[in-house]
Formats: sequence, C-alpha cells, structure tokens
Amino acid sequence: MALIRWEPFREVESLQREMNRLFESLAPTAEGGNNAIAFMPAAEMHETSNTIELRLEIPGMEAKDIDIRVTEQAVALTGERQSETKTEQSGMTRSEFRYGKFQRVIPLPARVQNDQVKADYKNGVLSLSMPKAEDEKNKVFKVNLD
Repeated sequence: MALIRWEPFREVESLQREMNRLFESLAPTAEGGNNAIAFMPAAEMHETSNTIELRLEIPGMEAKDIDIRVTEQAVALTGERQSETKTEQSGMTRSEFRYGKFQRVIPLPARVQNDQVKADYKNGVLSLSMPKAEDEKNKVFKVNLD
C-alpha cells in the first residue's frame, strides 16, 4: 500500500483555480459578452494608530470616472472602464483588457472620520488616507485572566 502525503493547500489552490475560471467566464469579452462585472480592483490596506491607509489599483481610468463613497465603516467604489473603439481593415485584434463596470465594497477594521478622508489618484493607483474616529484611537480593551 502506497502512502500519499496530504497537502491541504493543493486542494485550496485547485479550488481557487476553479473559482478564477468561473469568474473569468462571467467577464465580458471584447465581442461584447454579458454584462457581468469586468474586474475587481486589487487593494491593500495598512492601519496605524491614527489612520487607515487604503490603496487600490485602477489603471486605465480617469479620476472623474471613479465614484468613491466612504462611510464610518466601509469604502464603496464604482466605476466603468470604457473600451476603446478601433477599426482594423485586415488582420486580427486580440485584447485581454477588461472593460466595463466594477464595484467593490471594502469593510474597514475601525470606524473612520469619513468627512476627513484625503484621496489621491496617480498612475492608476488610488490612495485613501482615512483618519480614525476619536473614540477608536483611544479604545483600550481589558483582558481578564481566569
């Protein structure tokens, strides 16, 4: 009887590949496929004692085409990347760019002062600096030992 080493992460990777394939099949194609969400901007978040810094990759868009809404507990982004129309007499055009609408809601780890958010959009990267609410800055949790 042969022993087979069980690698749980291999199963997770397999599931991830299947999910990626599923979402790729829902994305619109250059020929004008369905109206599913075209892409999901990648994000990274960094929390300090006073602020939450959020960066999102949204290449190929103008700042005026991105709608940003910040509540005390989440950031909601929507936008639409317009496709470029090209006419070619001969030959083939292939595009792996994703066009269409996107929407993303990112929950925040702490409450923020949503009226004090600073935003910057440069080279396809949106940066948001959100100061934490005063009661979040001073929040201290007492830990009891039994």
